[in-house]
Amino acid sequence: MGEVLTTMKIMPDSPDIDLEAIKSTIESSMPEGARIHEISEEPIAFGLVAVILQFITEDGEGGSEAVEEMVQGIEGVASFEVTGVGRLM
Repeated sequence: MGEVLTTMKIMPDSPDIDLEAIKSTIESSMPEGARIHEISEEPIAFGLVAVILQFITEDGEGGSEAVEEMVQGIEGVASFEVTGVGRLM
């Protein structure tokens, strides 16, 4: 089996949310079988900044579900969207 790189845009509740706390929680809570490739920030509008998470999982059924559940449970996260999925060679 190969590996899959998934990109996720994570939107905070408000511009006042501490993005470093969200990123730290992601780093310490990645589920087994998933590893972080990159975490960055993307300005959206009116001071709101999204966290862009790229992570790698094995190619298989339910590959990103555990990460999605983890992100959903982080305090200060309003929503998230998977913006890209690609197979690594």
